[in-house]
Amino acid sequence: MRPDTPAENVDHLAEAARLERTAGLYPEDAEALLLQAAAHLELSGDRPAATALYDRLLSSADGLEQPHLVRALKASNLWEYGHEAEARAIIDGLRTTAPRDPASWVIVAEALESHDELEAAQETFTEGVRLLLTDVAEPPYSTHPLLFGRHRVRRMLGAGHDEWDTLADALHTSPVSLDELHDPKRVWSLGSDNPAELEAEIWRLRAELGTYREALSRPFPVAVLHWPATELTELLTAYPTLATEYPSHEEHLATIEAALRELSASGTANLGIVTGTVPSYEAFAASEGTSPEDSELLPQYATTLAARGRAVAWPPQRGAGCWCGSGRGYEGCHGSTQVYG
Repeated sequence: MRPDTPAENVDHLAEAARLERTAGLYPEDAEALLLQAAAHLELSGDRPAATALYDRLLSSADGLEQPHLVRALKASNLWEYGHEAEARAIIDGLRTTAPRDPASWVIVAEALESHDELEAAQETFTEGVRLLLTDVAEPPYSTHPLLFGRHRVRRMLGAGHDEWDTLADALHTSPVSLDELHDPKRVWSLGSDNPAELEAEIWRLRAELGTYREALSRPFPVAVLHWPATELTELLTAYPTLATEYPSHEEHLATIEAALRELSASGTANLGIVTGTVPSYEAFAASEGTSPEDSELLPQYATTLAARGRAVAWPPQRGAGCWCGSGRGYEGCHGSTQVYG
């Protein structure tokens, strides 16, 4: 959730204030916008103000979509300005709760790692990996940082490879291996007078930068638009010409799952689903100066929702509910291999 723009190019306090104002205009997106505002406050050095925003979110009467993520960010921030005991208490609570959100595990594990709690960081990374990736054939894009972080910490501890490290190696696409990138001895090469060692380090740093840029090239998922049954009925009642796009709600749901599976099979990572509402779609159409009946507007609407932090990662984690809102588990609903083989 932290912005990746260099501090010297951004007035972080002004950006945080702008995001807070925007959150007031778009209450349905307030959680994502206020998390970004808190990140800017952290980068500005005003960590107490960031904590105040996290507390504001956690005390929200409407509830949160990602409460574990907010707590993880709060713990990381608290530790950075001297509130270690409170941060540890939050981290311990999160580990006990065992959230299904990989980002929460990464944030608390990296907080432990950054404060030289390497054994605890390894344990935390491992707990998250076991919870989210046991018996998962293809690790979702959102879980890759868990595997890479675990590999890094274990390399620093001098631990040998295990099956999860092997999986991390297989998912890593940089021309420089994870073993080399995570080599604890690299720090010595930075002070070396040997041109060959310095050249090798420059090569490694370039590879890391390429991986980092690739990650930033997907600031939000490739998102497919989902209409709940009541919203789709309202949409088609108001704009009947869109019936050619949505012959029935059942077919709409099946098309979403099929499209996402096809994208995944083609190698597209970081997939997600955004849920539309008629009022927000009409407001988006008005902002674009276009009629809501224009079917070409639908993918643009989906992309805009994703950019505003509204996307939910696909596929759901093992044991999680189906994205369609049926109340059934994903494996027994749209994730059933009997239906989609």
